[in-house]
Amino acid sequence: MSLPVLVVDDSGMSRKLTIRALPKEWDIEISQAANGFEALEAYHDGKAHVMFLDLTMPGMDGFEVLETLQREGLDCFVIVVSADVQPEAEIRAKELGAMAFIRKPINSEKVIEILSEYGIYEH
Repeated sequence: MSLPVLVVDDSGMSRKLTIRALPKEWDIEISQAANGFEALEAYHDGKAHVMFLDLTMPGMDGFEVLETLQREGLDCFVIVVSADVQPEAEIRAKELGAMAFIRKPINSEKVIEILSEYGIYEH
């Protein structure tokens, strides 16, 4: 059975780049969300065992998504993908439950390293 992966970013181009960085042979079913509200809806629909989450989005940002996941006790492996390079952003994201933080532009090697480290992907 394919692993449900959700890519969340308000930029369609950023979502495309994230999807391209995922391992080609990884057995996944990819869904996309353009904001935090869509991300939580997709999560509730079972489409986010693994979530690649941008922090800066209109409406509901990535921090609010993480806060909601944490508050509701929802189980999701979150990897933040953000252009926000401030150390405080990474610290806050991890305090809110993000497992890893990748700075944009995303690269495939870093994604594979993180997924392998946590046993989500074996190559």
